[in-house]
Amino acid sequence: MEILKMNVDDLDLDTLDYAVHILSEGGVVIYPTDTVYGLGVNIFDGCAVKKVYKLKKRNENKPVSACFSSIKSVLMLAGGNKKDVNILNKNLPGPFTFVMYKKRGLGFKFFNRGSHKIGIRIPESKIAIELSKIFPITATSANKSSMGTLSTPKEIAKQLDHDVDLAIDVGPLKSDKFSTVVDLTKSEPTILREGVGNLII
Repeated sequence: MEILKMNVDDLDLDTLDYAVHILSEGGVVIYPTDTVYGLGVNIFDGCAVKKVYKLKKRNENKPVSACFSSIKSVLMLAGGNKKDVNILNKNLPGPFTFVMYKKRGLGFKFFNRGSHKIGIRIPESKIAIELSKIFPITATSANKSSMGTLSTPKEIAKQLDHDVDLAIDVGPLKSDKFSTVVDLTKSEPTILREGVGNLII
């Protein structure tokens, strides 16, 4: 496994291109978000998605969220009315996970199989946004499901038995911070998990 350091205020485009190449080849990348480090793979690559579940030792019936680069890209895969889109515009990028109904699409069947919903993230993180510009990537915390989150890629890699292709290291992140999860599939926005984000309606 390779660990490459990066400054969040001075992005290394070569490193980002390299990370995207790894993702496009079915690889797994640890990357920073605005909350904790995430575990990213191309959501359209069924084998790569299975790797995430295996690494996390996560039940495959439990969905994971996806990181997008823009609201426009979200709406290509997830359905929402004008009210939903307005909420997305007011709160993203930011520390939120919005649950929406997913649209059917080529290859999309591999992601969250059996579920009609998708959790979407657009973190306030330039690195996460850059990595998800060509295709959305998984936005699940980089840890085993039975264990707590960790602050650095080095610690995460050890917990995951170094079975990851690349980690982008921007230094320690506060591992006790999570996104606020909001369900937009109900008649009114419903908070499923309180996190660091304060929802604006």
